[in-house]
Amino acid sequence: MDFVADQLSTGNKFRILTVVDTFTRECLAADIGARLRSENVVATLTRLCRERGAPNRIHCDNGSEFAGQMTDLWAYTNKVTLAFSRPGKPTDNAYIESLNGSFRDECLNCHWFESLTDAKLKIEAWRDDYNKSRPHRALNNLPPLQFVASIEN
Repeated sequence: MDFVADQLSTGNKFRILTVVDTFTRECLAADIGARLRSENVVATLTRLCRERGAPNRIHCDNGSEFAGQMTDLWAYTNKVTLAFSRPGKPTDNAYIESLNGSFRDECLNCHWFESLTDAKLKIEAWRDDYNKSRPHRALNNLPPLQFVASIEN
């Protein structure tokens, strides 16, 4: 998981918490807010665990939202290991950096966002298309959801 920042057409900044499944390459979340803090990270992770079950490990950087007490308590309670990248080494978390690069190129740089609601709609449409249509070489050129379906059968 990681954060990406952008701004509305009014100049107001907002952040997006992105979460990727490193096995299926599925973008699990792209949650948006004017200010996202530890409690938002915990809420997103709690929602994802309800939907999919808890992962064994989550890779993230050392940002205060990830390294703080609230996220640490959530990880401890859910028996999840938080694997922190080394400072200044984004390649330690290459999966999320790759996702965020695609997200920036294919969505954020292509749209003007009039409001947070507009941003949520456009970003969720991109996330849906990414998971359903975008092939990945690591998945035999299948999109993430098609790959998931192929291993479930």
